[in-house]
Amino acid sequence: MKSAIHQRAIELGFDDCKFTTAAPVESASYFNQWLEAGRHADMAYLARTSAKRVDPQRVLPGARSVICLAVSYAVPDGPKTAGAFPGVVARYARFADYHKVLSGPLDELASYIRCLTGGGTNTIWYVDTGPVIERALAQRAGLGFIGKHTNLVSQRLGNWFFLAEILTTTELEPDPPAKNRCGRCNRCIAACPTGAITAPFQLDARKCISYLTIENKGAIPVELRPLIGNRIFGCDECLAACPWNRFARPGKLMQPHARPDLTAIDLNHVLSLDQAGFDRLFGNTPIARAKLRGLLRNACVALGNLGNAAALTALERLTLSEDALLAEHAAWAIAQITRRIGPE
Repeated sequence: MKSAIHQRAIELGFDDCKFTTAAPVESASYFNQWLEAGRHADMAYLARTSAKRVDPQRVLPGARSVICLAVSYAVPDGPKTAGAFPGVVARYARFADYHKVLSGPLDELASYIRCLTGGGTNTIWYVDTGPVIERALAQRAGLGFIGKHTNLVSQRLGNWFFLAEILTTTELEPDPPAKNRCGRCNRCIAACPTGAITAPFQLDARKCISYLTIENKGAIPVELRPLIGNRIFGCDECLAACPWNRFARPGKLMQPHARPDLTAIDLNHVLSLDQAGFDRLFGNTPIARAKLRGLLRNACVALGNLGNAAALTALERLTLSEDALLAEHAAWAIAQITRRIGPE
């Protein structure tokens, strides 16, 4: 049965498929300590669902196995110019929304498992949406190892891949766990612009650009704004630094859904967007998670870091916004640009 599931997963376009038990994750104590230290910032849902996250049995009672799946989003870099002021989004967001893209294949694979067992199994699947610690399960299944940047690294796919998992009440033989192969390499730690990787295998979300530009709904700390550069949604620096990326290759499932136009986005255009324009451009992509307000805030910071006098008009308009958050970030950006270019 295990080989049949693996073969069907590959047929459906998944780039790797491994198996582990539904036992509690071994890193539960570390995860709880991380929460207690407040390193999850204001992502309260992580603490609220912490008991489920460390024990798959609490998610699917009677679960015996977890099928861990990888989907590559590696693509060649496209052109990086977009007007005078390009804003950069994380590589994973340069596609249609992966949650929607992967839901069909996951449904099909879960249905296939139920057919194999004559309907005698319960299944539930997630793709970055459920109360499970995906990386810990994936490492235990042998899909990859957790690197010093706290992300999963695959010897076959590098860093550029999504994770998904199917929990099932059917017992399947587990694969051996992956061994850590970071060695003495610390490139990811050195690459982090804000020092969010405070030590090997330790991440403080409060400093992470991905958190600051996506999950954070409030003001971006002033002291961190210059370090964000022109990133307006996420950050790839620690992932891109990993030498295992030499093995990365494009995957079947995501390639047809690539959005090369999102490799770099004109920041002045971003500041001109209303809700309808935002929905047209980003509504079916991961960028929608930041919402229009978050993206405008991020664009202000990016323009403050790289803009010149040509960016002032759009920023000045935003200082008149009734939204105090946007007005403050626009005013900060104007002050940065004015300081850089000097008096006219």
